Amino acid sequence: MGIRHRIAPLAAVLALAGGLAATAAAPALAAQPASGKTAVAAAAHGTYLYFNKNQSDPGNSRLYLMKSVPNAKDEVLAKYRAGSGDGGPNGKNECASSQGWLPNGTYQVLAHDAHYNGGDYGVNGKVIHVEDKVCENGRTTRAELFVHSEMWPEGSQADAQPGKDNPYRWEGADDYRSLGCIKLKPADIENLFTKAERYGWPEELKVVS
Repeated sequence: MGIRHRIAPLAAVLALAGGLAATAAAPALAAQPASGKTAVAAAAHGTYLYFNKNQSDPGNSRLYLMKSVPNAKDEVLAKYRAGSGDGGPNGKNECASSQGWLPNGTYQVLAHDAHYNGGDYGVNGKVIHVEDKVCENGRTTRAELFVHSEMWPEGSQADAQPGKDNPYRWEGADDYRSLGCIKLKPADIENLFTKAERYGWPEELKVVS
């Protein structure tokens, strides 16, 4: 999962680890997928998400909403700054659970939810849920993966906590760091949802670096 909480106790941090290996115990808040709310329609809309990881600055990567155009170059419908990985020494290791960025490849979008409630220390608010992915070592599965931001389930921002990082309040560029998920600032994920409602919800996420 993408939320990082620098002061949370270890158990709480593990509970929101979107990069947990499949062999680890399931986190307490990984209850129902976002598909419990609004499942992706079966009909093809011709749109997809494209995440281009920035090798020099993972927290300044780019997420695109794309439209497939037959026999021509695909069209960019929207472009956002986004981040994946915790920015630490293993931040670009796709097999480092709860630390590294998402593995390259194509993911099926499972669902989207405007008011997702991940519980204490989980992801909340507007989310796009994508499938698990086995990383390049062929063993470690990155799980509980979302495109999300930092907010309460209804979309509001938590109060500031002086001297602390609040996982439900966007406070600056450091908030692009995550435990593996793709993170956008609140205004950008709001815009992404608006564009997806207009042009059709993406059914795939393509990750490259």
